[in-house]
Amino acid sequence: MIRVSAIMTNSPIILTLDCDMYSNDPMTPQRVLCYFSDPKIQSQVGYVQFPQTFRGINENDIYSCELKRPFVINAMGLDGLQGPTYCGTGCFFNRRAFFGGPLALVLPELPELSPYNVVHKAIQSSQVLTLAHSVAGCNFENHTQWGVEVGVRYGTIVEDFFTGYRLQCEGWKSVLCNPERAAFYGNAPINLVDVLNQNKRWVLGFLEVSFSKFCPLTFGSRFMGPLMGLAYAHYSFWAIWSIPVAIYAFLPQLALLNGVTLFPKVSESWLVLYIFIFLGAYIKDFLDFVLGEAGTFQKWWNDQRMWLIRSLSCFLFGCIEYFMKSLGISMHGFNVTSKVVDEEQSKRYEQGLFEFGVHSPLFVPVIMAAITNFVALISGLIVISRDENHFEGFFIQLLIAAFAVVNCLPVYKAMLFRKSNKGGIPIKTTLLSAFLVFILFTMAYATLRS
Repeated sequence: MIRVSAIMTNSPIILTLDCDMYSNDPMTPQRVLCYFSDPKIQSQVGYVQFPQTFRGINENDIYSCELKRPFVINAMGLDGLQGPTYCGTGCFFNRRAFFGGPLALVLPELPELSPYNVVHKAIQSSQVLTLAHSVAGCNFENHTQWGVEVGVRYGTIVEDFFTGYRLQCEGWKSVLCNPERAAFYGNAPINLVDVLNQNKRWVLGFLEVSFSKFCPLTFGSRFMGPLMGLAYAHYSFWAIWSIPVAIYAFLPQLALLNGVTLFPKVSESWLVLYIFIFLGAYIKDFLDFVLGEAGTFQKWWNDQRMWLIRSLSCFLFGCIEYFMKSLGISMHGFNVTSKVVDEEQSKRYEQGLFEFGVHSPLFVPVIMAAITNFVALISGLIVISRDENHFEGFFIQLLIAAFAVVNCLPVYKAMLFRKSNKGGIPIKTTLLSAFLVFILFTMAYATLRS
């Protein structure tokens, strides 16, 4: 499309927009021109990014579909460095940015594709249409720099993230434009399996970037500086969160069930450190979310809950799928996120009910964690009621289990009180999860009691 538009008009500014998004503010182009026309920065601005905004999200955003953290909060911080990442939609590009860095123009194969070419012929002319058909073909890119040094960069599922990253490595800067009136609106998925599949796809693409020669920690830090390198690494290594979250979701609870203490006792001074780290991290996260984008406590709570769910499901499966792919073992292909609205499903979504409904491997680790933490909490409380001396040793493990149980309330409701055709968890998924928990407990018992 970059090449075809170059042949037809060669407009110096290109808008990228998802097919399900639409304009909400007629002033948006004028806002963009303010940046691209500013003599102080126009030679360095590669793109102007607007935050993704969605219609139809329920009041408390139970699936955290607004993604305020990457699209707004983190983007505001990056705007003070080299600029925000490219989000794949709602973005205006300087056409020149697709042809090398600000000081290193990469000449295309045809002079008509140059960002400085002026089109004099009418779009309907036979010469323009013939050439447009020619450059539109994939074969045109064979043995060229398209997708490598020119145009949108290939090699990963998250070509938007990778393209913005490569442009900034070449020296381009970006700008976050976040007006009070949203520039564009789109649709977000309203059931959990679609949300998790979408995130798994992103995670898989991020890992492809992380373990390539363009790793942000090395390549990015070299060309953008350590701060921007770390900022991009924060996204590209997103899936690594699955490791600590999975450990804390299962290990302390299994140890509690087997009578093994893992943390300092209440009477020990080291306990203060653990409480300080937990409360400090969550208070900071809460303040970032609420003060940074005028969020609410309930939205923040749902956001952190979805972070835990993502870590146990799509982040974990994204890691597995990436390493299987690296070994040449094919798994599921590319899944387009469904945004078709079912009336009954939509009603449940508006009521704030989690939508499971179908059997999916993505749900299994989450349900396993819910079962394990509930059993561990009840078991721990029974042990303490019989002998209060155990309270000191098991305090933090009980606290972790209780925190997990509170976060898993929507899972318990879907598992026990709703049928699968009403958005509940299918019995098949529940039984499989319970069986795997039994195996996990048996292994833990054999290990911790040996």
